[in-house]
Amino acid sequence: MKGRNMTRWRDPAKDPRQEPKSHLITAEGAERLRGILDHLSRVKRPALSAKVGEAAALGDRSENADYTYNKKELNRVIARIRYLTKRLDELQVVDRLPADTSRVYFGAFVTLEDDDGEAMTLRIVGHDETDTAKRWISIDAPLAKALLGKEEDDEVTVAAPGGETTYLITEIRYREPSAK
Repeated sequence: MKGRNMTRWRDPAKDPRQEPKSHLITAEGAERLRGILDHLSRVKRPALSAKVGEAAALGDRSENADYTYNKKELNRVIARIRYLTKRLDELQVVDRLPADTSRVYFGAFVTLEDDDGEAMTLRIVGHDETDTAKRWISIDAPLAKALLGKEEDDEVTVAAPGGETTYLITEIRYREPSAK
């Protein structure tokens, strides 16, 4: 079978997608994923199942666009439910502060200053929580790996697409995990 299911061969030893990802997540992130899973399971899937049933009752399914669309959407929702269920089982929730809060560890908010004096604050979170708008980066990201274990006033050099960039750590803080 050519075309549709064919992909470019990648050497597994050099493919960055094959690198093991961490299974850490913050308590807030785990709660958010559980909320999404609950919404998909209790609201979205039953609604789509009802739509598919109604469209199927109309007769000829081969030319029924409503049936085709809703069936595809239902399959996407079922796949997402399956993925989230599996992912939540393998995640390790980090619901406490590290023993040494003066160093950068998982869940830290880190303020960095570059060579031009521009400051940026980012948070080190799990792979499932990354958000570029909030500047939450994965613990597996090169910048996060370079920051782990560092203290305030330490310099960190990271390889970037435009060349190496050096940052100065100006502040490290943690958010107290929510009590549940």
